[in-house]
Amino acid sequence: MMTGSSAAAATTTTTTTYDTSDAELEFNEAPDEFPKMSGIPARAARTARPPPGSKEPPRALRSGRTARGKSRKWAAGDRSRERATRASERGERGRGQLLRGCVRTLSTPLWWSESAFEELTSRVLKMSVWIQAQQLQGEALHQMQSLYGQHFPIEVRHYLSQWIEAQLWDSVDLENPQEEFKAKRMLDSLIQELQKKVEHQVGEDGFLLKIKLGHYATQLKNTYDRCPLELVRCIKHILYTEQRLVREATNASSPGGGMLDSMSQKYQQLNQAFEELRLLTQDTDNDLRKLQHSQEYFIIQYQESLHIQAQLGNLSALPPSDRVLREPALLSKRATMEAWLTREANTLQKYRLDLAEKHQKTLQLLRKQQTTILDDELIQWKRRQQLAGNGGPPEGALDVLQSWCEKLAELICQNRQQIRRAEHLRQQLPIPGPVEELLTELNNTITDIISALVTSTFIIEKHPPQVLKTQTKFAATVRLLVGGKLNVHMNPPQVKATIISEQQAKALLKNENTRNESSGEILNNSSVMEYHQTTGTLSAHFRNMSLKRIKRSDRRGAESVTEEKFTVLFESQFSVGGNELVFQVKTLSLPVVVIVHGSQDNNATATVLWDNAFAEPGRVPFAIPDKVMWPQLCDALNMKYKAEVQSNRGLSEENLVFLAQKAFSSASTSPEDYRSMTMSWSQFNRESLPGRNFTFWQWFDGVIELMKKHLKLHWNDGAILGFVNKQQAQDMLMSKPNGTFLLRFSDSEIGGITIAWVAENPNKAGERMVWNLMPYTTKDFSIRSLADRISDLNHLLFLYPDRPKDEVFSKYYTPPHSKAVDGYVKPQIRQVVPEFATANPDPSSGNPTYMDHAASPSVSHPHIYGIYPPINDSMLDGDGEFDLEDTMDVARHVEELLRRPIENQWSGQQS
Repeated sequence: MMTGSSAAAATTTTTTTYDTSDAELEFNEAPDEFPKMSGIPARAARTARPPPGSKEPPRALRSGRTARGKSRKWAAGDRSRERATRASERGERGRGQLLRGCVRTLSTPLWWSESAFEELTSRVLKMSVWIQAQQLQGEALHQMQSLYGQHFPIEVRHYLSQWIEAQLWDSVDLENPQEEFKAKRMLDSLIQELQKKVEHQVGEDGFLLKIKLGHYATQLKNTYDRCPLELVRCIKHILYTEQRLVREATNASSPGGGMLDSMSQKYQQLNQAFEELRLLTQDTDNDLRKLQHSQEYFIIQYQESLHIQAQLGNLSALPPSDRVLREPALLSKRATMEAWLTREANTLQKYRLDLAEKHQKTLQLLRKQQTTILDDELIQWKRRQQLAGNGGPPEGALDVLQSWCEKLAELICQNRQQIRRAEHLRQQLPIPGPVEELLTELNNTITDIISALVTSTFIIEKHPPQVLKTQTKFAATVRLLVGGKLNVHMNPPQVKATIISEQQAKALLKNENTRNESSGEILNNSSVMEYHQTTGTLSAHFRNMSLKRIKRSDRRGAESVTEEKFTVLFESQFSVGGNELVFQVKTLSLPVVVIVHGSQDNNATATVLWDNAFAEPGRVPFAIPDKVMWPQLCDALNMKYKAEVQSNRGLSEENLVFLAQKAFSSASTSPEDYRSMTMSWSQFNRESLPGRNFTFWQWFDGVIELMKKHLKLHWNDGAILGFVNKQQAQDMLMSKPNGTFLLRFSDSEIGGITIAWVAENPNKAGERMVWNLMPYTTKDFSIRSLADRISDLNHLLFLYPDRPKDEVFSKYYTPPHSKAVDGYVKPQIRQVVPEFATANPDPSSGNPTYMDHAASPSVSHPHIYGIYPPINDSMLDGDGEFDLEDTMDVARHVEELLRRPIENQWSGQQS
């Protein structure tokens, strides 16, 4: 181990200067996580030294002291941790101190070695979320604290922060009951980690912490042992909320308002509007209390005036001398009281009018804020959700939207309660004037606002599959964003699912009576909404629905069954405020195409993709444009391709030009020529491509299926050009050395890929030609992979333009079998191109079983390029490629060879 002095002598050690004067590092239960030297690892302290010509580092570094030293700084760090630990035992106030007590700011520049700094950086980054969360302030800190409680103590988050953030919580599907075993393992691991922390606690404070952490371990096991998925749901919610709060705080504190992105500015505006509404609501509440006190005093004084009037009425029974003595004083008192009552009645009326006007202003702002959230944010979320069906980015969690909707619900309920109290005061003391009409109008307005909020926030969190096969299980989840705030779960409502046609959906939105008709029968179509206390969500999970039958409508014109759209209607009814308000809520799923056989999946997917890509918000179900601009369609195709192939490498501009040439039967290679062109639905998936028996989409979907099942790794490596036609391939290869090859998608075969390579013409010396191998399909690659097939063909040397094939494909080669098992020699399958068979090694070695695979040549004469000589081969189609219908079935041939007795194969080779 190198000491401080020996480190200074090691002049070859590379060091870097890091100024940490503004850095903030976290103590996470030193000495296990960090040494006690201002957050610096001991190894960094031992190897650190100043660069030449710089000031000396702190004395602790020069002397080579380790983390066990007793400097005042270290002792201060100990006291800080002790205070933080004790603060964790003093309720919410102490928890805030715990959050901030673990942060230390370094004020002295330090010199660390590269390795020490990288080690520290990697450890800090793993805990970056918790470190930053501890620095939240104000409302953000309060929101973060509110995430924790008996269901998940904040101390567990603190002491297991690194472990918690390292787990793959998102890999657990909360809607899949079969994932419960995985969640149970994560719960057990969490308990084990807590118990490890318990075992490492020593000292007086460690004794108290040991008891506390042991109690938390038992508490978490008892709480989640029977429902481990709820633990995963809880922790996912906590981590997501912490990340959001940290992100918002980081954006808000970035220098210059212009530096904030549009999303942060929008959130800031919404939060400012909520703060304004809160202040207005608080102001009207104060005014209402003042009005109530004034009215109560008025009623008391009014009762006093009635008492004076009664006294005056009783004067007639008195002797005249007494009446003369008492009457003037009573009359004067009555006059004064009546004047005060008149003046006070006018004042009360003014108070009521002012309060009603303030409520009008508040409701206007509430409606505006609600419109922004429901008509902008929620609609955008739904649009993102629809695009996610085409492979777009995830729509994002609903927690932010729910928090906004819950704030709206809280403010609406408070204002509604205030309006009801004002109405009660008016009924208690009726004073003629316009207040009665104003209060009636306010009550109607606030009822409309809350009705719109409740009905709009009944949403589908997880949609049914948009290509829905009969007799197949499927799932869905609906959620009421304001359910928890309105206490709907106190009497949990039931949700029912029904499948309806496009026409029935139109009638439903027009409030026409559909007589509860449906277009099919769904099994297990009802579910009760459940409240999840850890996340504050109210949702209903349909886990085992199945479409038993479907009733189709009369089709229009050329429309096929895979163009007919249905939707799943989810509806429920519940009351709020003790049956005071009863809501009937309904929501429609994204359009669904029902199929009965897997062969219909291709065309059904086309219908769904077109609808998801080009549907407009607020449309009549399920109206879509018949024509779209080509660039719009390119975006949709690229999104779908990247999602299905699971690749960041999307379609390039050259790829899109190739697709445009295919779609429009054009030879232009300029992207600009296609930007103003439109493509209709008929061109997309009704009309066959010229000279083919399949549509544009069917060809493109075949490519996607081939890539995602067998070739996505090669696509990600850049080994597949793919979108190149035969003529382009020939032009590209003829300028390259013999043995250069490329991979392109077949023009004539759905889901086919072919190898094109340049080689000498065996029948004519000095002539070079481009050969095209019969296209491979999914069936071929299920027998032998692309990499192994390329390895078999020794005449293939360089992947275009000049990459040695083994450099690209060798990592995917299947290792050879080493020896016989149980006395049997396992046959090998290898690919052979007959014209190039001489290029292969001796086939007798290794007992291979060969698969013949024919090639079609494209000949190039010395001075003429792009000419295909006539080939008198009945097996070739018009494009010079083999027709699979007329060639051997490779799979059947291989199966036949594998079924032969091994002795026959030996004898055949020996002969």
